[in-house]
Amino acid sequence: MSANTVFSINGPVIKVKDTKDFAMMEMVYVGNKNLIGEVISISSDYTTIQVYESTTGLHPGEPVTGTGSPLCATLGPGILENIFDGIERPLQKIKALSGIYIEEGCNIPSLDEARLWDVSIPVRKGDILDGGMTYATCPETSLIEHRCIVPSDINGEIIFVAENGKYTIKDTLVTVKDANGAVHTLTLAQKWPIRQSRPIRERLPISMPLITGQRIIDTMFPIAKGGTAAIPGGFGTGKTMTQHQLAKWCDADIIVYVGCGERGNEMTQVLDEFSSLIDPKSGASLTARTVLIANTSNMPVAAREASIYTGITLAEYYRDMGYHVAIMADSTSRWAEALREISGRLEEMPAEEGFPAYLPSRISQFYERAGYVTTLSGKDGSVSIIGAVSPQGADFSEPVTQNTKRFVRCFWALDKSLAYARHYPAINWTTSYSEYIDDLSAWYETNVDKSFLPHRQAIANILHEENKLMEIVKLIGSDVLPDDQKLVIETAKLVRVGFLQQNAFHKDDTFVPMEKQLKMMGIILYLYNKLKDALAHGAIFSDIARTDLFETIIKMKYDIPNDNLALFDRYYKQVDEAIEKLISQKG
Repeated sequence: MSANTVFSINGPVIKVKDTKDFAMMEMVYVGNKNLIGEVISISSDYTTIQVYESTTGLHPGEPVTGTGSPLCATLGPGILENIFDGIERPLQKIKALSGIYIEEGCNIPSLDEARLWDVSIPVRKGDILDGGMTYATCPETSLIEHRCIVPSDINGEIIFVAENGKYTIKDTLVTVKDANGAVHTLTLAQKWPIRQSRPIRERLPISMPLITGQRIIDTMFPIAKGGTAAIPGGFGTGKTMTQHQLAKWCDADIIVYVGCGERGNEMTQVLDEFSSLIDPKSGASLTARTVLIANTSNMPVAAREASIYTGITLAEYYRDMGYHVAIMADSTSRWAEALREISGRLEEMPAEEGFPAYLPSRISQFYERAGYVTTLSGKDGSVSIIGAVSPQGADFSEPVTQNTKRFVRCFWALDKSLAYARHYPAINWTTSYSEYIDDLSAWYETNVDKSFLPHRQAIANILHEENKLMEIVKLIGSDVLPDDQKLVIETAKLVRVGFLQQNAFHKDDTFVPMEKQLKMMGIILYLYNKLKDALAHGAIFSDIARTDLFETIIKMKYDIPNDNLALFDRYYKQVDEAIEKLISQKG
């Protein structure tokens, strides 16, 4: 029986009095139901613990038992295609045992310990193993090979190797004897502290984009593999929808989706949709390369705070196998609110809007775990983080948005007016930015075309010029503008509707390859430059406006299939013929 007992209870925060038996960040079991908790503060008088489950019914005097280890994630085959809560408990298995609500003290193993995996073991007795090396592989899903890697603190000579065959995650596959004579057994599974980033050999420079097929992202505000992006937006602006689209179409090998403090019905929709989505690259179910962490707003607030770290730890684990992983965090504002609630219960001094003073450091610690790296085994892998932010009242000056902006290099600001006008994605092109353009310029020139970045800059200049002209239009109307400025406004509309706006439900517009994005920019700029020349040769804008050139080119995103880009040639011909006709009529 534990000598340590609950002294006080304040929501998810409990205190144990007069004990020196616990260490900071140690995982503990609280009460007769063995609720999972974590030590977050130690003083000479009290040890403070945050509990990751509901403390309803917990009484002072109930035992608190230490485990001697920090809160860890179980890493092994069976993570993909699974749905976990914030502390990696399998929700589907919990539902089968206890119904739709999680019972207190429901400590089910994270991974199925009875399932047999078809394991291949590429190492032999007498081989020397070092941290990061692969000692076993098995097909985790139809798309992903699971590579079991030696923990970073283990190295030595193999003294036992099992035969290839079917094993559970608890069976011993390899035994290693280190230089000190200690013997270590390796199974299919291992544990890792969720708040500690996994070791790497080297962090590599950013040089490759995460292709999403969304034109406003890939062309205007790209994110790099191993990069970080924030999607701030008010209620109903499309944060979750944008993340769904990125999860389906981005060229990451594995998707980790963390629903952190979102509404239960919205999370249910996510789970239903993901299970029915087909991976466009393989034709298999999208869940075959996806793991979902669902921690809804009615779940314990402390587990919401942990869910972000659970998700990033799983992402780093697959990165260490040599995969490119994208993690969608929806939303970090709910995570910050959990920090604020726990901080308040700890009676810490509040900072801006009641958030704890350490909010910026916690946000930075999360985003800093992204990166394009060389793993301990010498493979390249990456973790890209795309975090949604939900500022109250769409106020981007609030602390979570502002501090997130400090630590990410890509900012996709969602606009309520665009969302309500059904402009998808509702990313505002005047307030968004990406700092990855210079890092990715060599990739664009090599893999797309040398004209890509000049075209992008020309499109951005047109949008910027329109933004300045609209201030004048609001005051005195567009009729007083000279024809060349009217042309800028009309071309900017073409860019907005024909290029930046995208239809997620159209087979050729839901995902657009980089080559088509370049050709779309090319024809828009060709039309703009030709019409500028026509105006210089005496044409008038009212005659240009009566042609159907702009409407025709807006429809190119639907009319030209992604696999038949040669059809763009006919647009150049139409533009030339229409402008020749305009000039000849004027002459």
